[in-house]
Amino acid sequence: MAPQTENKIVLIVRATRLDELVARYNTEAQARFYIEHLGADFSDYQQEDAHYKAAVRETREYLQELGRVQVVDRSFVPNFIFGAEDTVVVLGQDGLVANTLKYLDRQPVIGVNPDPARWDGVLLPFRVRDLGKLVPEVFRGGRDMAEVTMARAELSDGQVLHAVNDLFIGARSHISARYLIESGGWKEQHSSSGVIVSTGLGATGWFRSLMTGALAIAASVNEEKASSPALPVFPKNADYLYFTVREPFPSTTSQANLVFGKVTANKPLVLSSQMAGSGVIFSDGMEKDCLEFNSGAQALVRPAAKKGYLVV
Repeated sequence: MAPQTENKIVLIVRATRLDELVARYNTEAQARFYIEHLGADFSDYQQEDAHYKAAVRETREYLQELGRVQVVDRSFVPNFIFGAEDTVVVLGQDGLVANTLKYLDRQPVIGVNPDPARWDGVLLPFRVRDLGKLVPEVFRGGRDMAEVTMARAELSDGQVLHAVNDLFIGARSHISARYLIESGGWKEQHSSSGVIVSTGLGATGWFRSLMTGALAIAASVNEEKASSPALPVFPKNADYLYFTVREPFPSTTSQANLVFGKVTANKPLVLSSQMAGSGVIFSDGMEKDCLEFNSGAQALVRPAAKKGYLVV
């Protein structure tokens, strides 16, 4: 059947855990042996794989009736050239939505939950069955969009990395990251486990974990009654970010006062690497897609000028 329009739809998909195991162990039988040898339930991997691949087939069937469909695996997204008029459908977990948004330039993103019984899907408000009605509305401009603020890290050599949830700046392994940090006119030498810079969209993720731990430790040290701490939660379109330093170590050569703060366009965060090697900046948990951040490199972090657009 010919599609109803010539509009291009880019469907973003991912490998399942079972796909990754088979790639690692060559066959499903060998993957089963490995998992069951460890006492785990291999059938859970199979069920997840079956649900996801059925959802991919069903999604393609819906979309092929509506426009021209191109399927792109998540591993190719960083180098894929999206057209200005493309409509992007992401079928996967929340992280796949975040890791797609940062490579787009105003294209609308439809987050589809392939397995609601397994994934909560904060960024996946739609089901496969919604696409038949939803996509034509997006084509006509008849759907509201939620604007998402991104973070931007720019190195002194011109390299740039965007983040939808958060940036990590530090050492690649479990060694201390050493750097000079500057914010709002203050400077400090740091030795820490790295710096997290969070957007409003990412405030309920890594940022929330760090804040929860820090406040709970402080309450325990002060012998205060345990309670649910009031955490900074800010909207996904906020024009600011927050930074948090992980495990800052005070010593004769490093300080631990400049460990939390707001980042704006006029008050950027500046980090100068003092690591001979293993320094990195990565975004949204994607360690492979990173910038090297070693001695002599300086990173300027602020809210990005470009925005992400989620269909709601």
